[in-house]
Amino acid sequence: MSKAYLNYAAKRLVQAIVVILLAYVFTFVVVSILPGDPISNVLNNPQNGFTQEEIKEIIAAQGLDKPIPVQLWTSFSGFVTGDLGLSMRTNRPVTTLIAEVLPSTLVLASAGLVVALLLAAVIAYGTQFLPKRFGQGLLRGFPSLFLSVPNFVIGLVLIHLFGFQLGVFRVIEPDSVWATLFAAIALGIPISAQIAEVLIANLDHESGQEYAAVARGRGLGQMRLFAKHLLKPSSLPVVTVVALTIGELLGGSLITETVFGRTGLGSLVQRSVSTQDLPVLQAVVSLAAVVFVIVNLIADLAYPLLDPRVKLLGAPERRPTTADEGSVGISKAVTS
Repeated sequence: MSKAYLNYAAKRLVQAIVVILLAYVFTFVVVSILPGDPISNVLNNPQNGFTQEEIKEIIAAQGLDKPIPVQLWTSFSGFVTGDLGLSMRTNRPVTTLIAEVLPSTLVLASAGLVVALLLAAVIAYGTQFLPKRFGQGLLRGFPSLFLSVPNFVIGLVLIHLFGFQLGVFRVIEPDSVWATLFAAIALGIPISAQIAEVLIANLDHESGQEYAAVARGRGLGQMRLFAKHLLKPSSLPVVTVVALTIGELLGGSLITETVFGRTGLGSLVQRSVSTQDLPVLQAVVSLAAVVFVIVNLIADLAYPLLDPRVKLLGAPERRPTTADEGSVGISKAVTS
């Protein structure tokens, strides 16, 4: 690796750490100033049956009797070391509660991302090689249609059609393979729209380059032209788009889990909101921010490695001109 890349990676790492720190502080402040603090709404609720002595013990155990800056430092120190505190509702470690439901959410989010990538690739391929009068116009309208329909609406339609009408999966078994697949489809369809739009735009640009014309003139097949010459340069911006959609993927997972009745972070967040279990809420939001920042950091670090034409900060290398790109592409097409 070059010195310029190492400097670039170090700067991006420092920026990511600062963003995570600011996100945690912001989350802590927002949670702390929410109307209806946990002491009055949870501990002092007569239905919970806490005595005044028990309330004092819980307040001391949670550190709620200390100044806000001290609470922030204690909370952040525990967050860094993996200690997310205790749930005010169940008195169980928040880390344990998240670990119990996180695998289900990760499976759904991963499957949704795979569905989104496959669907975007199919749509993008069709817009390039299907007849314009029959397929291209219709396919180019799919991303706009997918963006206009919320994932919970898609989920309800899939449940009604494939769950109740066709009986492909049982609604009372939300963690089955088929139920997970349809939940992933409901999650992946809206996300695929953003990926497809970027991929289609870049395929349109690459297919108009000279090297693509040379490859067609040599009789190169559509699939080979798409897979070997057009897909890689067109997919580089998709890396950034996928990283930016991680937040939407996590948020959509919470909604989709609720629609399909899955036990995951969505159900945990729903219970925490209804009971104002603030330690759990803060932990989930903070972890989501960390995941989002880390994924975008990985994308930023991978992009210069995937595309050497990207100019790094402080790097003196000359960026290739259009003639350079065209000559390289033509050479690749001729030698294929």
